[in-house]
Amino acid sequence: MKKLIPLLLGLVGLIAGGGVGYVLRPDAKAEHPAETPAPDGEHAEAKPEQADAHAPAEATAEHGDGHGEDGHASATEFVKLNNQFVVPVIKDESVVALVILSLTVEATTGSREAVFATEPKLRDSFLQVLFDHANAGGFDGAFTQTGRMAQLRKALLEPARVVLGDAVKDVLITDIVRQDG
Repeated sequence: MKKLIPLLLGLVGLIAGGGVGYVLRPDAKAEHPAETPAPDGEHAEAKPEQADAHAPAEATAEHGDGHGEDGHASATEFVKLNNQFVVPVIKDESVVALVILSLTVEATTGSREAVFATEPKLRDSFLQVLFDHANAGGFDGAFTQTGRMAQLRKALLEPARVVLGDAVKDVLITDIVRQDG
């Protein structure tokens, strides 16, 4: 009897999950505006009700609006590095915290393979910058202040350009967390 109860609970959960999935499935008649792409070199026109409500009202000056001077999409891609970076924060010769980061490289289109081919060298360069930043107190206190993060991004961009050249447009910090010990 003791082995039958977990089996029955699992079966009930499976049936309930299937029922909820069936009830909440997407409508088969839903319109998909992306099914008919715009002709080459033209922009698709969105209906007002399909406009992106989350689009920024104004693009940043450093990165533009994602379009080149001729109005076409710029030729960059984002390459997420496979593993996170773990950086110890050391005080009085002992580890007081760990900072864990995920980085993404913004590079010209077609550079993805070059980024992955040089990933060990990139990771080594990035870790050196991150260790220097930690040793200078960059991860102390309010380490996510805009000024500190901008300084860190700029510092990470330099070795990326040394390794990959002008193919690198930016280094993005996609996740950051500090775990105090």
